[in-house]
Amino acid sequence: MPCCWTSDPVWQQVWFAHMLSFSKISVIFVCAMLASAMAGAGAWGFVAQRGSGQIAARPEALEPAQAGLVLGTARLLKGGRKNLYFSYRMQAAAALFASGKVKYLIVSGNQAGGGREAGGYDEPADMRDELVALGVPAARIYRDSAGFRTLDSVLRARSIFGQERVIVVSQRFHLQRALYLAQSHGMQFQGFEARDVPLRWGARIKLREIGARVKAVLDVLTDTAAQAGGKAIVLGVDPPS
Repeated sequence: MPCCWTSDPVWQQVWFAHMLSFSKISVIFVCAMLASAMAGAGAWGFVAQRGSGQIAARPEALEPAQAGLVLGTARLLKGGRKNLYFSYRMQAAAALFASGKVKYLIVSGNQAGGGREAGGYDEPADMRDELVALGVPAARIYRDSAGFRTLDSVLRARSIFGQERVIVVSQRFHLQRALYLAQSHGMQFQGFEARDVPLRWGARIKLREIGARVKAVLDVLTDTAAQAGGKAIVLGVDPPS
């Protein structure tokens, strides 16, 4: 195509066709972005409304339960820096146990590369060790290494550990999603709110949460199951793993 306007009707037709094609692509892109934004905003508000009713910032505001469910996250960030989400969750879980509101803690998270024993990634082992350091007896901590997603952790609390009522420990935005999932599957969960991370350090996690809420709504609509099964574990009877 010539770099400047020409009176040649053939080139004019080519130019107009090019511009029309570009306009159509632009409209499709803008519509897709608007649809994504509306889906994200809708899912955020819906999950927040459905999942906020049983969240407390103080243990005394919670009803007792046999177990607390501590949702996993990495102990360290890339570069070896401490993950404040991890630290604050473990502090909250230790405080919940010390309050006497729960008898046991289920630490549920992801494990890869064979776990710590094989030199791999192991969220549940890191959580257990941190909780022991904070004064929780190891005999009261059960690891769930198949908590690949929040949905898995929630569903396995019932299918593996036999718990219909637990107190979930995480930051408030994460608790809303966990309680929404539990409620949608007929479970009566409560949430104990860990200290949140300042936005300047936690903005990426908050942005990811938008997509996670959309996925959570879709998981409920499609009745998505946990990714892994396993042998049933009776808290207080079977030894902690």
